[in-house]
Amino acid sequence: MSLKNCLPDRPLNVAVLGATGAVGQELLDLLEARSFPINNLRLLASSRSAGEKRFWKAQVLSIEEVAVSSFNGLDLVFASAGGSISRQWREAIKDSGAILIDNSSAFRMDNDVPLIVPEVNPEDAFNHQGLIANPNCTTILLTVVLKPLSDLIPIKRVVLSTYQSASGAGAKAMSELKNLTQKVLNDKEVKSEVLPYSLAFNLFLHNSPLAANSYCEEEMKMVNETRKIMGVPQLPLTATCVRVPVLRAHSEAVNIEFEKPLDVAIAKKALAEAKGIELIEDYQANRFPMPIDVTGKDSIAVGRIRQDISNENCLELWLCGDQIRKGAALNAIQIAELLLPS
Repeated sequence: MSLKNCLPDRPLNVAVLGATGAVGQELLDLLEARSFPINNLRLLASSRSAGEKRFWKAQVLSIEEVAVSSFNGLDLVFASAGGSISRQWREAIKDSGAILIDNSSAFRMDNDVPLIVPEVNPEDAFNHQGLIANPNCTTILLTVVLKPLSDLIPIKRVVLSTYQSASGAGAKAMSELKNLTQKVLNDKEVKSEVLPYSLAFNLFLHNSPLAANSYCEEEMKMVNETRKIMGVPQLPLTATCVRVPVLRAHSEAVNIEFEKPLDVAIAKKALAEAKGIELIEDYQANRFPMPIDVTGKDSIAVGRIRQDISNENCLELWLCGDQIRKGAALNAIQIAELLLPS
């Protein structure tokens, strides 16, 4: 641990950049709920939101338009306003001396930027140079579950499909799903303006840009980020990402190939004992994790852990996690908590 890369041992001056978004609001709620040591809190956003009010710890705080001077005197900045905004303000934040924990994809694959999931690679957080990247939501959920299993037997290959909620596209997409669902129920015409297609009683392959290899950006994020976080640069991993009509929790069906067979009972025990994981399995009732089990909760729910009947070295499992919470805001705050003096 590098002490110079820890946060000061006092109540901190903190900013949330992108405070009006879904993740920004979750950050505010969790900073209060977890009693994060804050002296002064600044809420930053674009000029469109300047002057809006937010309640925090019985205070009424005003949204400020972000400017270079916004970062003066800060110790820590949580950024959740998109990659272009993070790039725009990175140098100003660095010059202020504040540590930036960034929720966008802007810096995740930079060699000098740690990409952190506290349950997986906490020690890497102390190698930062003023900037730590928060991984993609689906990657966070996946790696938390892979880590206790990889500690038992090295992983040889991962094949997965994701079932991603509207929250992954932001608060406007969540609102649109509600509105368009109501229109379908009332036999009215539906037209999506936030997402490329309506999610109401529908699903579609993830709408991020396609690369030349026919994988979309979201799928390649999972491949590249998982390799970096797990410390296995050549880990074979393939993903298919799907948008589904769920408000705010992602699900993943995961097939994991190990270097040799891993007993299901041993795998279940490791997952049940792992930090940040809740086991939900009732085979008699055919009851396993669902998005409603994890909405608004910190833990990732895992279940239906089974032997792959096609390969003795493979196990399969199903997981669900709140995309806004552990998939974004909570993980960012847990990163900051790593840097607090013991």
